[in-house]
Amino acid sequence: MCGLTGFWQLHRGNRETLLGQAEAMSRQLTHRGPDDSGLWCDEAAGIVLAQRRLSILDLSDAGHQPMHSACGRYVIAFNGEIYNHLELRERLAAEGAAPAWRGHSDTETLIACFVAWGVERSLQASVGMFALALWDRPQRSLTLARDRIGEKPLYYGWQGDTVLFGSELKALRAHAAFDSDIDRGALALLLRHDCIPAPYTIYRNVFKLRPGHLLHISVDAPRHAQPKPYWRYNDAVSTGLNAPLICSDADATDALERQLTTSIGAQMLSDVPLGAFLSGGIDSSTVVALMQACSRRPVKTFTIGFDENGYDEAAHAKAVARYLGTEHTELYVRPEDALAVIPRLPSIFCEPFGDSSQIPTFLISQLTRREVTVALSGDGGDELFGGYNRYLTARTTWERMQRMPPFARHAVAAALRTLSPAAWDKLVEQAKPLLPKKWHLATPGDKAHKLAKVLAMSDGRAFFLSLASQWQDPASIVLGAQEPQTLLTDTETWPHADDLSQRMMAMDAQSYLPDDILVKVDRAAMANSLETRVPMLDHRVVELAWRMPLHQKIRDGQGKWLLRQVLYRHVPRDLVERPKMGFGIPLDSWLRGPLRDWAEALLGESRLRQEGYFQPAPIRQKWAEHLSGKRNWQHALWTVLMFQAWLEENRRMSI
Repeated sequence: MCGLTGFWQLHRGNRETLLGQAEAMSRQLTHRGPDDSGLWCDEAAGIVLAQRRLSILDLSDAGHQPMHSACGRYVIAFNGEIYNHLELRERLAAEGAAPAWRGHSDTETLIACFVAWGVERSLQASVGMFALALWDRPQRSLTLARDRIGEKPLYYGWQGDTVLFGSELKALRAHAAFDSDIDRGALALLLRHDCIPAPYTIYRNVFKLRPGHLLHISVDAPRHAQPKPYWRYNDAVSTGLNAPLICSDADATDALERQLTTSIGAQMLSDVPLGAFLSGGIDSSTVVALMQACSRRPVKTFTIGFDENGYDEAAHAKAVARYLGTEHTELYVRPEDALAVIPRLPSIFCEPFGDSSQIPTFLISQLTRREVTVALSGDGGDELFGGYNRYLTARTTWERMQRMPPFARHAVAAALRTLSPAAWDKLVEQAKPLLPKKWHLATPGDKAHKLAKVLAMSDGRAFFLSLASQWQDPASIVLGAQEPQTLLTDTETWPHADDLSQRMMAMDAQSYLPDDILVKVDRAAMANSLETRVPMLDHRVVELAWRMPLHQKIRDGQGKWLLRQVLYRHVPRDLVERPKMGFGIPLDSWLRGPLRDWAEALLGESRLRQEGYFQPAPIRQKWAEHLSGKRNWQHALWTVLMFQAWLEENRRMSI
C-alpha cells in the first residue's frame, strides 16, 4: 500500500525544478507511505513520478519505487496489492518471459507482465486492488490505471500544459500550476449523494479515474486522451444473469465458500502483521470466520463501541470473536474522542465528503494500526448479496406502486403526509411488538415522507435516484449550479436486468460503493498508515455472485441469504442474527448538543450569503427543524457542514 503522484509537462523542464515540485506533491502523501519514498525524473520529457511506500511485501530495497522494468522500457509508481502475483510469476516463467527477479514484490511482477503481455492484458490477468502510473520511455506515453471495483483512488487533470495525477487531491494541489476553482455542479452532486461521484471532483477540470479504467496519454495527442474500460461491471452482471449457476442451495453455498476462502487466503499474504475489522455483522463475521479457518494462530480482530443505545455493536463482535477464538481488541469511544476527529476530516478527505460514518471508520482504523499494518474488511457484501434494506422495501414498494392507479398513489401520499415524521417514529415504536422484524426501520418517519414524494413516479431509475438522494433538488440549493450527468442518471449505463433489486445492486456497486464506502475506508485507514483489503471485492467473487439467482440472495424478506449460509457453517446463527445496523454515530443528538455551536457558526445565514455557494433559506429551515426535533435532517445537514468545513480549510491552505 502506497501513495503515488507526479506530473507530465509538455515542455522540457529543469531537473531541479521538476524534482522540487514532485517532492512537494509527495510530502502530502507521507501518511500513505511512511516507510520509504522515491522520485524519478526525465527532464527531457518533462515527466516526474513520485511514490510513498508503506512496506507490506518485500520489505527490502528491491521493492523501492518508482521501479524500472528489467529491460529499461517502463518506469512505474504503484499503489496497492496484486494478490495473484506469484501465479503470474509462474506464468511468465512457463512462457520464458520471466526476468532475473531482484526481489519478491508484486510491483516487480506487474511491471514484468507489462513487458511480456502489454498493459491491458496484464491488468486483465491481475487480481488485486491498485492504482498506477506507468511511463513508457521509448514511446513517451503515460498510462494511468485503476482496479476493477475502485478500492484504490487515482485523480488526474490538466492544468495548462501539465497533466497532474496522484492518489489524493492534496498532492495535486501542491503543484504550482494547480487551479483550485470549485465546480458548482460537483457541489450539487455532493448534496445529492453525500459524496462526489466519479469522474467528478470538487475542482473544475480535475477528475477521478473510474474503476476498471485506464487512461493512455500519448505525446502525439495528449489532450485527446480519454479513459477506456479494461473491465466492465455491467459485463459481469449480464454474463451472470445470462448464464446463472443453476444448482442446489448447498452446492451454491459450497461454491461461494470456496471462492471466498481462496480470495481471503490470498489477501492474508503479508510480510507485516495482519488483522481484521469485526463488527459482529454478517459481512465482517464471514471474513473473520474464513480467515480463522485458514490460520494456525488466532486472527487479530478489532472493534469499537459506543455507549449510546442503537449505535453499539461491540458486544456482538465480542461474542463472535470469543466463539471463533480470535485475539480480540475493543475500544469504547467517548463522545469527546469522536468529536476530536471532526477538525481533521477536511484534510483527511481532500474534498468534501458527507458520510458521517467516516468518524467511526477513522477511529477503528486508528485502533487497529496500533497492532497491525494490514486489516481485512467485510465491505461489499451488501451490494453483491442484497443486504441493504432498500433492496427489499424498494422492490415491494415499486411493484405495488405499479399496480395502483395514479389517483390511489396520490391518496396514499397524502395519507403518509398527514402525520409528521416524529409522529410516525412514535407510532412505529409503539407498534414494534406487533410488527415483523423487517419493519423495524430506522427513522421510519423520514422514510414515510420520502415514500410520499416518490409515489407519483413512473420510472424505476428516477425512483432509485430519489431513494439515493439526501437533497432532492440540489441544483436549486447551490447557486449557479447545473447538476452534471452521472451513472445513475445516464440511461445507457444501467444494466439490463428485469428485477429492480438487481438493478439497484448493480448501480450501487458502481456508484455508492466506490464513491462513498471505499473512499471512506481508504482515506480513514491511510490517514493512520493502515492498509485495508476487501476480499468480497475480488472480481472473481463479484462475477460468481452475479451468477447466483436472486432467490439465493434475497429470500423470505431477508437479504444476504447465501452469505448467511456460509457464515452459519462457522458461527451459530443466534450470534449474528439481528436487525441490520449502520456503522454510525449519534449525529442527530450531537448536532443538537455538543456540535451545535460549531454547526451554527458554519450555517449562519450571513456567512452562507457572503460565501455565495448556497441558498441560505432551505438550509436554515432544515437546521431549525432539526434543532426543534421536528425532523431529523442529520445527513442532509452534515453534507453541507462538511463542505463548509472543507471550504474553510481550503482557504486556509491557499493563504
